[in-house]
Amino acid sequence: MELLQGRIRDYAWGSRTAIAELQGRPVPSAGPEAELWLGAHPGAPATVDRDGSRVSLTDLLDAEPAHWLGEHLVGRFGTRLPFLLKVLAADAPLSLQAHPDAAQARAGYAADADRVNYVDPYHKPELLVALSEFEALCGFRDPAESAAAISAFGVPGLEPVVAALRTGPAGLREAVRLLLNWPAAERAGLVADVLAADVAGPDADLARALAADYPADPGVVVALLLHHVRLAPGEAIWMPAGNLHAYLRGTGVEIMAASDNVLRGGLTPKRVDVDELLRVLRFEVLDEPVVRPEPVAPGVVTWPVPVDDFALHRVEVTPGGPEARLALPGPRVVLCRAGELVVDDGVGRVTLTAGQAAIGAAAGGPLVLGGDGEGFVATAGVR
Repeated sequence: MELLQGRIRDYAWGSRTAIAELQGRPVPSAGPEAELWLGAHPGAPATVDRDGSRVSLTDLLDAEPAHWLGEHLVGRFGTRLPFLLKVLAADAPLSLQAHPDAAQARAGYAADADRVNYVDPYHKPELLVALSEFEALCGFRDPAESAAAISAFGVPGLEPVVAALRTGPAGLREAVRLLLNWPAAERAGLVADVLAADVAGPDADLARALAADYPADPGVVVALLLHHVRLAPGEAIWMPAGNLHAYLRGTGVEIMAASDNVLRGGLTPKRVDVDELLRVLRFEVLDEPVVRPEPVAPGVVTWPVPVDDFALHRVEVTPGGPEARLALPGPRVVLCRAGELVVDDGVGRVTLTAGQAAIGAAAGGPLVLGGDGEGFVATAGVR
C-alpha cells in the first residue's frame, strides 16, 4: 500500500466546507471544492510520493501495468485504471446530464474530431453513495406523473409536452425534444409562467428552487420528468448509461468508469447538443433509482451494480473488533472517511486518517483493514 494524493476540482457548484472538513483543513476553503479525484484519469491523475517527488499514478501504471493492474485487468481494459473514485460535494445543482454506453462512446469519439462531446472512447456508468443527506434527480419517472405535474401549472405553451407524456413512455422522447428546443427568446417567459402559477407541492417547490439559479433554462421543466430523490447517508443512486440525471445538493462518494464523457441537457450555461443527447438517452422509466447497501461480511457492505469496471465497499472497524479482510481483484484504492484505518496488503502497510487515501497494486495480497474508523474501498468489478 502507498499513500495516494488526490486532486481537487474547483467547479463553481462545489462546497467550501465539505472536502476541507473531510481532510482536516481550515473552513471555509478559499474557493469552491467540488470533487476530489482519486484515480488515474488523465484529466486530474492522483500522485504517489517517490524519492521526494510526486509521481503521477498514470505514469506508474504505464511503467508497470502487470504489477499495478494484473494481467487479467490488462487483458480486459488495457493499461489503464478502469474506475475513478471521487468525493463529490455539491452546494448548488449540477447540470442535467447523461453518459453514453460503451458502443456510443466508441463511435462518438471516433466521429468527434474536435472533441466537442466526446473526450475519450469510454462509457461512464456511475454509483453515488450519500455521506450526508443528498438530493438528486435521476432517471425518468412515470410519464403520467410528469404530465399531471406539468399540467397543474396551467401554462398553455406546455400543452404539447403534456400531450406527449400522456401517451406513456413512448412520448418521453418528444417531450424532451420539445423542451430542449424551446425558442431561446421565449425560455425566460416559459420559466416565469411556471413560477407564476398558483401551485403548491414538491414539483412546484423543485421548479422554484431550480429557477432561482436558472431563470431562463427549460431544464427547469425537464427536471419534472425525473425522479426527485433524497438519500439518507449510506443509500446510493445507480446511473447506468443513457439515464438523465442531476445531483442537486449534498456530499457523497462516487465511483464510475474512468471517463469524462458528459452530454448536458439543461441547468447549465454550457453547450447543450440536443440531437446527440436525444441519440444517447434511454427513454424508459427507471423503476427504482435508489440502491441500498448489502452486507457481505461483518462491518463490510457493498452496493451491487451490473458492470465490471468497478465495485465499491464500505468498511467499518472498531478497536478490539475483528479486522476486515477483503480478497478483491486488481488494484485497490482505499479512502478513509472517518477515524483511523490501518491498511495492509501483504506488501505495504499504511495508516490513514480522515480524508487520506492509499492504493495497493494487484500484485499485493488480500486487504486487511483494522483500527477505529470508516473507509471506502474501490476496485474493478471483474472477477
